[in-house]
Amino acid sequence: MAVKIRLARHGRKGYAFYHIVVADVRAPRDGKFIERIGSYNPNTNPATVEVNIDAALRWLANGAQPTDTARSLLSREGVLLKKHLLEGVKKGAFDEATAEKKFAEWKEQKAQKLAAISGKEASAKAANAKALLEQEAKINADRAEAIAKKKAEAEAAKAAAEAEAAATETEAAAEAPAAE
Repeated sequence: MAVKIRLARHGRKGYAFYHIVVADVRAPRDGKFIERIGSYNPNTNPATVEVNIDAALRWLANGAQPTDTARSLLSREGVLLKKHLLEGVKKGAFDEATAEKKFAEWKEQKAQKLAAISGKEASAKAANAKALLEQEAKINADRAEAIAKKKAEAEAAKAAAEAEAAATETEAAAEAPAAE
């Protein structure tokens, strides 16, 4: 029986996530499978991949062939690297402790890269938020200046109208006694 490691789609329309499964090659994509060995969620940033490394290694050793997408996900999680290292142990190139050490170093480097990427994204997001805040503050200052200018013009017009009314009152008061 030919066995493949592939993805089975789940989730709703426009928000898919996948189970990494071991299935017979004749089974449909979302049909019956032998074992679920992980999950893949492309909706998060960065995409979340969880794989049971031991189960994946067992199936790869038994001849399961991953699809292209499953192969890239297994490679990303280090399953194929660990398989390669275990092949080296079988051939006598190095011992199992060295293989585990190399795998641990690789995982640590991967974690550092992911931390650097997420840190870079966080700093970019913070810089973008700061720029938007500064832009909004500038717009608010311009708006406040325009409102203050309108108020000053209204006050000046009101003062001019009051002065004109006072002038006409004094003029009318001056003409009134002369008429008597």
